[in-house]
Amino acid sequence: MKHLLLSVAILAAASVPFSASAYDGTNCKEPGVCWEPKPGYPDKVAGSKYDPKHDVNELNKQAQSVKEMEERNQKRQQYFSKSGKFVYDVDEIPQ
Repeated sequence: MKHLLLSVAILAAASVPFSASAYDGTNCKEPGVCWEPKPGYPDKVAGSKYDPKHDVNELNKQAQSVKEMEERNQKRQQYFSKSGKFVYDVDEIPQ
């Protein structure tokens, strides 16, 4: 048991200098800001092979769903204020 604890302690002590002397390979603008693009990465992403080319309809899906949700909530609130009964399913609200 003593040999196991001793070997674990030696390994732990030996790993400290190796981690402290690790090569980071970056040129930091300031401490903590060391991001560098890989070689060959363009200065401007737009129009390059890294441009994600998002579909406008896909980007607007969340805004559209929020708008529809607010409309449903408004119908529920109006029916609740008239009748005093809360109906979750908007299709069940009488016209």
